[in-house]
Amino acid sequence: MVRIAGLGPGDPGLLTIGSLDALRAIGRAVLLLAPPDLTAYLERNGVAAVRGMVDDPALLVRGGGEEIGRFVQRVASAPQESDLGLGVLGNPLSDFPGLPVLLRALQARAIATEIVPGVPRATLSASIAMPLVPLPPQSAHYSWDDLVVVMARLRRGCPWDREQTHRTLIPYLIEETFEVVEAIEEGHLEALCEELGDLLLQILFHAQLATEVGRFSIADVIDALANKMVRRHPHVFGDAVIEDVDAQWRNWEQLKALEKTGRERKSRLDGIPKHLGALQRGQRMQEKAARVGFDWPAVAGILDKLTEELNELAEARRLKEDDPRVREELGDVFFTLVNLSRALGIDAESAMRDANEKFYQRFAFMERRAAAEGRTLSELDTDELEELWQLAKT
Repeated sequence: MVRIAGLGPGDPGLLTIGSLDALRAIGRAVLLLAPPDLTAYLERNGVAAVRGMVDDPALLVRGGGEEIGRFVQRVASAPQESDLGLGVLGNPLSDFPGLPVLLRALQARAIATEIVPGVPRATLSASIAMPLVPLPPQSAHYSWDDLVVVMARLRRGCPWDREQTHRTLIPYLIEETFEVVEAIEEGHLEALCEELGDLLLQILFHAQLATEVGRFSIADVIDALANKMVRRHPHVFGDAVIEDVDAQWRNWEQLKALEKTGRERKSRLDGIPKHLGALQRGQRMQEKAARVGFDWPAVAGILDKLTEELNELAEARRLKEDDPRVREELGDVFFTLVNLSRALGIDAESAMRDANEKFYQRFAFMERRAAAEGRTLSELDTDELEELWQLAKT
């Protein structure tokens, strides 16, 4: 068996744990074009560098047929129980043009193969002769590649960053997402620029964690996203014709259903995150149901349904206030209100956030007015509270 592992840009500190473990498990490897410090690092960590099996490493990497043929012949001539590692700079899937030719040649000799991804060279734009790309001075503008390097260095040099996992980062991902939403809704474009950067950092962080164990890199994230967008927009990148937005939605759903994740789903409603806000998740489910015709024909029907649900809630409370049915009926009221929001073209989650903010502003006004009189709201009676509330509304 030949295990082909990515060595990253050439700096030992950017070699993924997955690649190191994969090569160390075999114990020996041909290291194509690896710089001396990386070769020495691997040998110190239990990977013996095999020399003499490749005459021209650069030609093998480029896919030279004769060079690959000689290499495969030497592998096939080795003892059958002797596995071999093959270290390639960058990621074998993106930085090894000769990989398809090599795989076919090994397969023809019945030699098994494994591929272990690494950090793509293009992702970091790192020189194989330098430990790390030197960062530009603070006054200079950073590029995308610089940012990826910054994230890699944070993982190496910051104690807090080194301790993080995909799971520990979840609260920060959620918090940064809502801070982006807040900046948008408040119309603060400067704040939006900063908050989008904070959200982007979370995406880079998760990609860096995956890179370090050889699963995927930020380059893979970008590639998968671009492919998905091209695939799902044949009316933009192909010759398909889409008449209107409704037709686009139908086409989008059909294309998603053909993808691997779509084929694995048991319901059209699968794929909506369960951790979405309840109002938002309800609206997304209703939108998906509506696209197959399961929908109210007019707003009037929803209003009648809302009246029906309110009556059922009142009846449940009349029978017994602590009955589980009260909770169920109240949920039905909320769900119907979400349906009404959707029918009116209003995002239920945003509408609820607006209502929360309006209440906050009015309640804070009441607190300030009471404090101006040397009192707190808890010291006011019902009539005084109502008077302040009406004043806040004006």
